[in-house]
Order: sequence, then C-alpha cells, then structure tokens
Amino acid sequence: MIEPRIPRYQWGQRVKALIDLHNDGTFPDTPLEALLVSVGDTGEIVQVGTHTEANMPIYLVEFGERLVVGCLEEEILPL
Repeated sequence: MIEPRIPRYQWGQRVKALIDLHNDGTFPDTPLEALLVSVGDTGEIVQVGTHTEANMPIYLVEFGERLVVGCLEEEILPL
C-alpha cells in the first residue's frame, strides 16, 4: 500500500497555475480539452482532498467566479 502524501498547501491559500489546465471530461457542459485555466491565472484553494488510488493530495482551486478545478501539487504554486 502506498503511504498518503502530506499536502504541501492548505485551504484558503492563494495559488497560481503553473500549466494550462484543460477539461479532462470532468466539466460535462464544456468541450473535452477546452482551456479552463491559463498559466499564471490565480485562484484560492477551497478544499484539500486525497486521490484514493494514488494517495496523493488533490486541491480544489477556485479560479474566478464559479470555476473550481481539481489540481495536483505540480500544477500550482503558492503566491
């Protein structure tokens, strides 16, 4: 069994996107592969969870109004 990684970032923390984030199919009303967030866009972590199969932290980041995207640690950087 893989030991869970301790999250580096916390709820309420401001972050910026390190890569372009595209729809992976989790936004059903948005075309697949559509650009959701651009490099450098800023947001706030609104929830921290764990990917159960990989035991790695997943961050729900609110970018702008009503756009909440799941991000990995490698995809965001704290401000």
